[in-house]
Amino acid sequence: MPGRRVRFSLFKLWSSAYAFAGIAGFPEVEMAIASGEQFGSLKDRFGGEVLLPADTGYDDARSLWNGEIDRRPAAIARCTTIEQVATAVSFAQEYNLEIAVRGGGHNYAGHGCCDGGLMIDLSGMNTVTVDPAARRARCGGGTTWAELDAATQEHGLATIGGVISHTGVGGLTLGGGIGWLSRELGLACDNLVGATVVTADGQTLHASADENPDLFWALRGGGGNFGVVCEFEFALHEIGPMVNLGLFFWTIDQTVEAMRFMRDFVDRLPAGNGVQIVGLNAPPAPFVPEQYHFAPGWVLAVVGFRSPEDHAAIIQPIRDGLAPTFEFVTPIPYTALQQMLDESAPWGILAYEKALYLDELSDAAIAVVAEYMPKKSSPMTLTPVFPMGGAYAEVPDDDTAFGGRRSAKFVFNISAAAPDQDLLDADREWVRAFYDALLPHASGNATYVNFLAEPDDDRVRASYGPEKYDRLARIKAKYDPHNAFHLNANIKPAD
Repeated sequence: MPGRRVRFSLFKLWSSAYAFAGIAGFPEVEMAIASGEQFGSLKDRFGGEVLLPADTGYDDARSLWNGEIDRRPAAIARCTTIEQVATAVSFAQEYNLEIAVRGGGHNYAGHGCCDGGLMIDLSGMNTVTVDPAARRARCGGGTTWAELDAATQEHGLATIGGVISHTGVGGLTLGGGIGWLSRELGLACDNLVGATVVTADGQTLHASADENPDLFWALRGGGGNFGVVCEFEFALHEIGPMVNLGLFFWTIDQTVEAMRFMRDFVDRLPAGNGVQIVGLNAPPAPFVPEQYHFAPGWVLAVVGFRSPEDHAAIIQPIRDGLAPTFEFVTPIPYTALQQMLDESAPWGILAYEKALYLDELSDAAIAVVAEYMPKKSSPMTLTPVFPMGGAYAEVPDDDTAFGGRRSAKFVFNISAAAPDQDLLDADREWVRAFYDALLPHASGNATYVNFLAEPDDDRVRASYGPEKYDRLARIKAKYDPHNAFHLNANIKPAD
């Protein structure tokens, strides 16, 4: 595919198109197709770089993290200012062009690009400013978590980000935002204190608890449904610059006893510690004994944000309870923790995923996991399990638009990743079969919307629930009545 870049680097091997009309919820109108001359007028009005299919750099600009996505927009508007975003949105509305908004470009569904429409590329809007006294950070809509973390860590501060550092701040935050700090600080959207948004009519609005509070509520979990967020403002907290990491590995034949042990350990883990459970193939890293390189199994990762002594006391029950096959315990810079899994998700990898919420990791659910984990084909395919609780569970469900119940104890993700199409096709079917087998043990059809890899109106509605979805639909009707921003976990405007 043109523009695809596949990199394999610490973890080596870890490492449909929408038509103009007929989209559910998109108005049935006669589409006015912009001509080359009219795109030329966009260039004049825009005041920045507009790429057309024949232009140098077009293929690189349209490429996304998921290498299976191969879409060709009619034009790409590479924005560096809020005014340029407003011009691009107005132009797309004038000619009824489909709008795709690209932040970091790291999205399984490939919502950041479209066929035949206008791709609004925010990657040039990545400036970060930090006010250490107020403990606030502002960043542009194209900022990645690596860029935000680097700037805030200069002051020993952080806000909750994802677990892959080249993920965009925008997409992750608007859909909720789970990360290493979730049990300490909640979600990324819980730490959002303000946003600057270009709405479908080309207006620029500020949203916060005091300004446009309905829009502010919707942005915190309602996805990219309400406009183009050009700037985010986050609350910061004292984290780093060093944290403490413990990785513990058990082989795949120990799945049942290891999963039961990890479940019980997490249930007793103090809330202010990061934790993740991952089914994977062990990387060929220096800390992995050679005989276990690429061996399938389970990792329990436990991160302490306080003293090494505190972390040592927390992880000792692991050694005492179920001795791991091998372990790796070390201090690590917070920025390195945020980048630790990057090579399991290299740019251009072919990918697909499904996810669900589990109120409990029951013995019956573990039996399903033990059945399916040995059946995956690609050594890069992962099963990340995010234990929730702590600060995440302390936020009332209605305080934000986040699409998930705060009482769920686990977000269970099944993520296929492969360097070639045959492996992806095999593991896509494996993901679907695994998901179907696990669903009877889940708390309904809801999912974390950032893990929704393909359009599914029923799952979007189930994820938000009827009352929250209806509230979001009313807000959508106010700020985007014609559903111009529909390439997302889409909320249809209320009638």
